[in-house]
Amino acid sequence: MRLVTFSEGGRARVGRLESDEIVDLGAGGLPGPMGDSMRSLLEAGALEAAASAVGPRLSLAEVRLDAPIPDPPKILAVGLNYADHVAETGRETPTIPLIFNKQVTSVTGPHDPIHRPRVSEALDYEGELALVIGRRCRHVPRARAHEVIAGYTICNDVSVRDWQRRSPTMTMGKSFDTHCPLGPALVTADEIGGTPSGHELKTIVNGELRQHSNTKELIFDCFDLIAHLSTAFTLQPGDIITTGTCGGVAGAMKPPRWLVPGDRVRVEIEGLGAIENPVIEEPATDLL
Repeated sequence: MRLVTFSEGGRARVGRLESDEIVDLGAGGLPGPMGDSMRSLLEAGALEAAASAVGPRLSLAEVRLDAPIPDPPKILAVGLNYADHVAETGRETPTIPLIFNKQVTSVTGPHDPIHRPRVSEALDYEGELALVIGRRCRHVPRARAHEVIAGYTICNDVSVRDWQRRSPTMTMGKSFDTHCPLGPALVTADEIGGTPSGHELKTIVNGELRQHSNTKELIFDCFDLIAHLSTAFTLQPGDIITTGTCGGVAGAMKPPRWLVPGDRVRVEIEGLGAIENPVIEEPATDLL
């Protein structure tokens, strides 16, 4: 099953993606508020109901796709999780996952613009597999981690490298607005053969292949990360865990080939689809 959050007629809601059509689950397909947001659906434990629910059908071309989880409770990310990326950074291979946060205000849709911030030109891409937590959980053993995953999606962990390097926590450089494109859908495990291992990953900038790997190359896989993170704190429905990027980032090139306005960044993962985002200058949207 492929679930999407979409906007149509000025209202956002959840739908089931079937080829080039969306079954509108927010128009009576699911009872109460469950079809109004992905978080509501997950908190209600309604994945099974969503698979069989009926509703009006809309053309995919007539709606706007939003991030599958526009408002995750938290975004937990991992660094240095592919050997080739570790090598290009000159760092040592981690013995435990290197965890950092991305702020939830960084989330944007699968086709929305990425802003080059006015305070930096060191704008980089990181194509990544992401997973979505489907149920509240704590102290999850690795062998049962699959039970708490609602599905998988694609993330571009956009990074502002000079800001990232100013602090060992990396949070500032990872959390600028629009720097977490997600989508296009939340894809359940049965759609990808039951496990997210063995799926080709590509990042393409202006038609040029920049990153190319496979999720089987993860140092710490999805189940490892859930077991590790849930040791410390409760994971909640809608939480997003991004799994790290492979080699080929712009900052490792000599000289660096930073993203600039006018670029288009596409991230593809076999079985999950693709997201593609244009790069623009940060608009003048000061709130003060």
